[in-house]
Amino acid sequence: MVTSLGIPRLVIAAPSSGSGKTTVTTGLMAAFAERGLAVSPHKAGPDYIDPGYHALATGRPGRNLDAFMCGPDLVPALFAHGAAGCDLAVVEGVMGLYDGAAGRGELASTAQVAKLLRAPVVLVVDASSQSRSVAALVHGFASFDPQVRLGGVILNKVGSDRHEVMLREALEEAGMPVLGVLRRAPQVAAPSRHLGLVPVAERRADALASVAALAEQVRRGCDLDALMALARTAPPLHCEPWSPSDAVASARAGTSTGTGGPATAAGPGTAAGSADAVPGLRGGRPVVAVAGGPAFTFSYAEHAELLTAAGAEVVVFDPLRDEVLPENTGGLVIGGGFPEVYAPELSANEALRRSVAAFAAAGGPVAAECAGLLYLGRSLDGKPMCGVLDADARMSERLTLGYREAVAVSDSALAPAGTRLRGHEFHRTVIEPGAGAAPAWGFTHPERRVEGFVQQGVHASYLHTHWAAEPSVARRFARAAAGRP
Repeated sequence: MVTSLGIPRLVIAAPSSGSGKTTVTTGLMAAFAERGLAVSPHKAGPDYIDPGYHALATGRPGRNLDAFMCGPDLVPALFAHGAAGCDLAVVEGVMGLYDGAAGRGELASTAQVAKLLRAPVVLVVDASSQSRSVAALVHGFASFDPQVRLGGVILNKVGSDRHEVMLREALEEAGMPVLGVLRRAPQVAAPSRHLGLVPVAERRADALASVAALAEQVRRGCDLDALMALARTAPPLHCEPWSPSDAVASARAGTSTGTGGPATAAGPGTAAGSADAVPGLRGGRPVVAVAGGPAFTFSYAEHAELLTAAGAEVVVFDPLRDEVLPENTGGLVIGGGFPEVYAPELSANEALRRSVAAFAAAGGPVAAECAGLLYLGRSLDGKPMCGVLDADARMSERLTLGYREAVAVSDSALAPAGTRLRGHEFHRTVIEPGAGAAPAWGFTHPERRVEGFVQQGVHASYLHTHWAAEPSVARRFARAAAGRP
């Protein structure tokens, strides 16, 4: 049912990456949350790390709005789902305001998301090396697309009182409101490494302190009342909020059926009986174990919601600490993260590696993305891993990054052959060989190649996907975990 969502909302954008979007967005979220507001955090694009900081600032799941992977039509619905019952929604942009999928115009850009949400934009400008030129820069961004409503500017990395005066005078001349001024404050910057910020799960205590410092910095430097007033100018958003249960129900009636998943969760040929008698079921619900902890931090909130709606019980475990898979595990999801950082610790947990290998050898359904692919291999940087796949991985100097259009090459626990999905690659590792005898995906754009592995119940690949775009994936995997083909 289409509803009218009147939630105040802001999109925080920038002229380019590195301007301070995450710093400002996280600080704003925390500052408004400290006022007692229920703040709904969102991130444009596929990034997994920034939403972790957003969640820490707001106490709510950080959610992604990706118009490439999920399609533009689904963006308002996913936003409405996440923002339900909140007082304010804040969306952090991706890259520069008008940057999106390469060669696809505005697709997946912050500008497109702002237009889809009918939300005013606040531009975060790194002012460290300019004064009056800031007016020309902001004027260009404000006039480039008349459908994008630029409501004001937050100046970041301002050096002095005199510098601030010059910047304000220039923007006043251009007719652009200054909604905040932040001085250089390296002490609150989050540490980075080869794929961006260090995830919250790896530095929770320090991250809490950083978020608190960011909130204080934003309170001192930004006009929160003016920002809230701007957020309230967003007109009602007319859409049907996304529902995981409705999405699964629609998949059940639509294209979600197919063949090729494992015969049962516990291994081929297991006889089905009562719900409690089937291995992998707990109280009639299949148990899907999801890897978490510091080494596996990349996940979309909607995946667990879809699995739950499909009838599964989602149980999180930590491959760094837990020595066995959760009791009654019927399906295993190992998402993205940084196994290369924790390769010695993952390798040292030999008991869990054996448990994962035994589960896969018995035909249990396993969905592995990127970090999960590396963990299932024979070795990572010379350290023994699970040995499920006859492949070895290592760190590389080359960053592989970008959107992909893919088609399932082989029937699997996730999808029948021929299923089309859009996804994203983001890694500095290579695995050899890059594909098995039965590849997981065939990429059709921007390059043509096969990638990943399908063997027994295992589907392992570098490709990150968003299951909200194809909820039949969650339904099919939950059925495989329950031992139902």
